[in-house]
Amino acid sequence: MPRDLVQGSDVNSLGFAKPPAETRVVVAMSGGVDSSVVAAMLAEEGYDVVGVTLQLYDHGAALAKKGACCAGRDIHDARRVAEAMGFPHYVLDYENTFREAVIDEFADAYLGGATPVPCIRCNERVKFRDLLETAKDLDADCMATGHYIQRADGPHGPELHRAADPVRDQSYFLFSTTGEQLSYLRFPLGHLPDKAATRALAARYGLPVADKPDSQDICFVPNGNYAAVIEKLRPGAGEPGTIVDMEGRELGRHEGVIHYTVGQRRGLGIGGLAEPLYVVKLDTETRRVVVGPKSALSTRLVPLREINWLGNAPLHSRPEWHVGVKVRSTRPPREAILRPLSDGGAEVELLTPEEGVSPGQACVFYDLDSTRIFGGGWIWRGY
Repeated sequence: MPRDLVQGSDVNSLGFAKPPAETRVVVAMSGGVDSSVVAAMLAEEGYDVVGVTLQLYDHGAALAKKGACCAGRDIHDARRVAEAMGFPHYVLDYENTFREAVIDEFADAYLGGATPVPCIRCNERVKFRDLLETAKDLDADCMATGHYIQRADGPHGPELHRAADPVRDQSYFLFSTTGEQLSYLRFPLGHLPDKAATRALAARYGLPVADKPDSQDICFVPNGNYAAVIEKLRPGAGEPGTIVDMEGRELGRHEGVIHYTVGQRRGLGIGGLAEPLYVVKLDTETRRVVVGPKSALSTRLVPLREINWLGNAPLHSRPEWHVGVKVRSTRPPREAILRPLSDGGAEVELLTPEEGVSPGQACVFYDLDSTRIFGGGWIWRGY
């Protein structure tokens, strides 16, 4: 079956009823192996490929930084792939857009005691909004990315489905993709069995990034040190405060709420207790880190807002939906009941309580009987 789409024999592998040479596709190139393979694959098939890489922050300052996307080294690598495969490549300066749409919200959410997921906002507000519009301005028929997810043409329009490789599946980070965006996007790697298959293709195409390590960190957070980034963005944010139990009794001091996340156990500096304590709440107004037993992390009801719904019928056409949900990217979908609310939000009831559900994370909806993704929403405190 042709990749990524359910289609007839009269269309090309990207779903258009014309030869590849007459089909222009913009490929979002991060400089990593995944998007490089997509660009090379489509170029080899004869498509009119245009590679675009986004400069999201001062890459001159990031040249020495390893393990992150979109730094200067990655821009160079994307350009080398384009030169090797013979298609044009452009670097677009999106620094201001990225700061306003992603970094500033990340800092404010973290200071508010949430655990944000900036990669979702980057896909939603930069790559699949601004870059997608740029692709249209370049008269491209579609935009392709190296994400591990699948798109299929369904009876009611394009559908979003999990990747064939559950380890690489990126559906959690793409839940906010709208139906309109999905019509224009293509994900040529979603059908591959594993990352080894991607690297094998990179080697076959002779790409200089075939053995390049995967990025591990958020691109603007070196070494996963969130607190250092927040203090740089918001000077004075690391004000000290108290660590208290659930009854408000002081157990210790801390050097800033920004150094903690809900569910954290290590690094609390509290010893000599009968049972381990976990961070159960961050109160930024009083600068208190509230800790409690593991049982206190257990959550059954999850309030959501900013819902993106990808089902066939409208979300409010039923009082409740039985779905699978992910409340963290690393956890498998769990059975739940989704109830739409009149204010445009929703409430999810987890049939099995989850630990460490944190404001700022996403809750993504899955079909219980297939690989389809029904969208999702953002977890908040409910007030």
